[in-house]
Amino acid sequence: MAALLALAAATAFFGRGHWPYGMRSGSSDPFPAEVSGWGRPIDGDSLWVGRNEVRLKGIDAPEGRQTCQRNGAAWRCGDAARDALQSMIGRDDVTCSVSERDKYGRLLAACRAGDRNLNAGMVAAGMAVAYGSYWREEADAKASHRGIWKSEFQMPRQWREENSDAQPR
Repeated sequence: MAALLALAAATAFFGRGHWPYGMRSGSSDPFPAEVSGWGRPIDGDSLWVGRNEVRLKGIDAPEGRQTCQRNGAAWRCGDAARDALQSMIGRDDVTCSVSERDKYGRLLAACRAGDRNLNAGMVAAGMAVAYGSYWREEADAKASHRGIWKSEFQMPRQWREENSDAQPR
Protein backbone atom coordinates (compact mmCIF):
# COMPACT_ATOMS: atom_id res chain seq x y z
CA MET A 1 0.00 0.00 0.00
CA ALA A 2 2.81 2.42 0.92
CA ALA A 3 4.52 1.68 -2.40
CA LEU A 4 1.29 2.44 -4.25
CA LEU A 5 0.90 5.76 -2.44
CA ALA A 6 4.53 6.67 -3.20
CA LEU A 7 4.01 5.83 -6.88
CA ALA A 8 0.82 7.92 -7.01
CA ALA A 9 2.58 10.88 -5.34
CA ALA A 10 5.54 10.65 -7.73
CA THR A 11 3.23 10.45 -10.73
CA ALA A 12 1.31 13.53 -9.59
CA PHE A 13 4.51 15.45 -8.83
CA PHE A 14 6.35 14.65 -12.06
CA GLY A 15 3.17 14.85 -14.12
CA ARG A 16 3.01 18.56 -13.31
CA GLY A 17 6.46 19.17 -14.79
CA HIS A 18 8.48 19.04 -11.56
CA TRP A 19 11.27 17.02 -13.11
CA PRO A 20 14.58 16.81 -11.27
CA TYR A 21 17.27 19.12 -12.62
CA GLY A 22 18.57 17.80 -15.90
CA MET A 23 15.78 15.31 -16.64
CA ARG A 24 13.56 15.63 -19.66
CA SER A 25 9.94 14.75 -19.72
CA GLY A 26 9.89 14.07 -23.48
CA SER A 27 9.28 16.10 -26.58
CA SER A 28 5.54 15.47 -26.75
CA ASP A 29 4.83 17.08 -23.38
CA PRO A 30 3.11 20.44 -23.22
CA PHE A 31 5.39 23.37 -22.65
CA PRO A 32 5.08 26.62 -20.71
CA ALA A 33 4.53 29.85 -22.64
CA GLU A 34 7.33 31.50 -20.66
CA VAL A 35 10.14 30.46 -18.35
CA SER A 36 12.37 32.72 -16.31
CA GLY A 37 15.09 32.49 -13.73
CA TRP A 38 18.80 32.18 -13.35
CA GLY A 39 20.43 31.38 -16.70
CA ARG A 40 23.41 29.04 -17.02
CA PRO A 41 24.81 28.45 -20.54
CA ILE A 42 25.40 24.90 -21.72
CA ASP A 43 26.91 26.10 -25.00
CA GLY A 44 26.47 29.11 -27.28
CA ASP A 45 22.84 28.40 -28.18
CA SER A 46 21.42 26.50 -25.22
CA LEU A 47 21.14 27.14 -21.52
CA TRP A 48 19.45 26.13 -18.33
CA VAL A 49 16.83 28.62 -17.19
CA GLY A 50 16.02 27.41 -13.71
CA ARG A 51 15.28 23.69 -14.21
CA ASN A 52 14.38 24.10 -17.90
CA GLU A 53 16.76 23.30 -20.75
CA VAL A 54 16.24 25.98 -23.40
CA ARG A 55 17.52 26.14 -26.98
CA LEU A 56 17.76 29.65 -28.45
CA LYS A 57 15.46 29.54 -31.46
CA GLY A 58 16.64 30.79 -34.85
CA ILE A 59 20.38 30.55 -34.19
CA ASP A 60 23.12 27.91 -34.33
CA ALA A 61 26.38 28.38 -32.42
CA PRO A 62 29.60 26.38 -32.63
CA GLU A 63 29.57 23.29 -30.42
CA GLY A 64 31.58 23.11 -27.21
CA ARG A 65 34.45 21.07 -28.69
CA GLN A 66 34.38 22.82 -32.05
CA THR A 67 37.43 24.79 -33.12
CA CYS A 68 37.81 27.46 -35.79
CA GLN A 69 40.92 28.68 -37.62
CA ARG A 70 42.23 32.23 -37.31
CA ASN A 71 45.53 33.25 -38.90
CA GLY A 72 46.48 29.59 -39.27
CA ALA A 73 45.90 28.77 -35.60
CA ALA A 74 43.02 26.88 -34.04
CA TRP A 75 40.90 28.63 -31.44
CA ARG A 76 38.12 27.16 -29.35
CA CYS A 77 35.20 28.98 -30.92
CA GLY A 78 32.66 26.67 -29.26
CA ASP A 79 33.94 27.62 -25.80
CA ALA A 80 34.09 31.27 -26.88
CA ALA A 81 30.43 31.12 -27.95
CA ARG A 82 29.40 29.74 -24.55
CA ASP A 83 31.45 32.44 -22.81
CA ALA A 84 29.85 35.14 -25.00
CA LEU A 85 26.38 33.93 -23.99
CA GLN A 86 27.42 34.01 -20.32
CA SER A 87 28.70 37.59 -20.76
CA MET A 88 25.41 38.66 -22.36
CA ILE A 89 23.45 37.17 -19.48
CA GLY A 90 25.70 38.71 -16.85
CA ARG A 91 23.97 38.71 -13.48
CA ASP A 92 20.49 39.26 -14.90
CA ASP A 93 17.69 36.73 -14.76
CA VAL A 94 16.72 35.26 -18.12
CA THR A 95 13.16 35.34 -19.46
CA CYS A 96 12.26 33.14 -22.42
CA SER A 97 9.15 33.15 -24.61
CA VAL A 98 8.70 29.50 -25.54
CA SER A 99 7.30 28.49 -28.94
CA GLU A 100 7.74 24.70 -28.96
CA ARG A 101 9.88 21.73 -27.91
CA ASP A 102 12.58 20.28 -30.13
CA LYS A 103 13.10 16.57 -30.78
CA TYR A 104 15.43 16.37 -27.76
CA GLY A 105 12.77 17.74 -25.40
CA ARG A 106 14.36 21.17 -25.02
CA LEU A 107 12.23 24.30 -25.01
CA LEU A 108 12.74 26.42 -28.16
CA ALA A 109 12.54 30.07 -27.23
CA ALA A 110 13.47 33.70 -27.74
CA CYS A 111 15.24 34.81 -24.56
CA ARG A 112 16.16 38.08 -22.91
CA ALA A 113 18.50 39.02 -20.08
CA GLY A 114 17.62 42.49 -18.89
CA ASP A 115 16.99 44.49 -22.06
CA ARG A 116 19.25 42.23 -24.20
CA ASN A 117 17.77 39.84 -26.78
CA LEU A 118 20.10 36.85 -26.40
CA ASN A 119 19.19 35.21 -29.72
CA ALA A 120 19.82 38.35 -31.80
CA GLY A 121 22.78 39.33 -29.63
CA MET A 122 24.66 36.08 -30.22
CA VAL A 123 24.26 36.41 -33.99
CA ALA A 124 25.11 40.14 -33.97
CA ALA A 125 28.27 39.39 -31.96
CA GLY A 126 29.28 36.86 -34.61
CA MET A 127 29.17 34.00 -32.10
CA ALA A 128 26.28 32.16 -33.79
CA VAL A 129 24.90 31.87 -37.30
CA ALA A 130 21.33 32.66 -38.26
CA TYR A 131 19.15 29.59 -38.52
CA GLY A 132 15.77 30.70 -39.82
CA SER A 133 15.86 34.17 -38.26
CA TYR A 134 18.26 37.04 -37.53
CA TRP A 135 19.61 37.32 -41.11
CA ARG A 136 20.22 41.06 -40.77
CA GLU A 137 22.32 40.55 -37.64
CA GLU A 138 24.32 37.83 -39.39
CA ALA A 139 24.98 39.99 -42.47
CA ASP A 140 26.23 42.81 -40.23
CA ALA A 141 28.47 40.50 -38.16
CA LYS A 142 29.87 38.92 -41.33
CA ALA A 143 30.56 42.30 -42.99
CA SER A 144 32.24 43.55 -39.79
CA HIS A 145 34.26 40.33 -39.33
CA ARG A 146 33.00 39.78 -35.78
CA GLY A 147 33.37 36.56 -33.83
CA ILE A 148 33.55 33.44 -35.98
CA TRP A 149 33.28 35.59 -39.12
CA LYS A 150 36.90 36.73 -38.64
CA SER A 151 38.03 33.13 -38.96
CA GLU A 152 37.54 30.02 -41.04
CA PHE A 153 34.91 27.73 -39.58
CA GLN A 154 32.66 24.84 -40.35
CA MET A 155 28.94 25.51 -39.99
CA PRO A 156 27.85 24.10 -36.63
CA ARG A 157 25.24 21.82 -38.19
CA GLN A 158 27.82 20.30 -40.55
CA TRP A 159 30.31 19.93 -37.68
CA ARG A 160 27.69 18.02 -35.63
CA GLU A 161 26.93 15.72 -38.57
CA GLU A 162 30.62 14.88 -38.95
CA ASN A 163 31.08 14.47 -35.20
CA SER A 164 28.03 12.36 -34.39
CA ASP A 165 29.07 12.02 -30.74
CA ALA A 166 28.49 15.80 -30.44
CA GLN A 167 24.70 15.53 -30.78
CA PRO A 168 22.70 17.09 -27.92
CA ARG A 169 22.23 14.94 -24.85
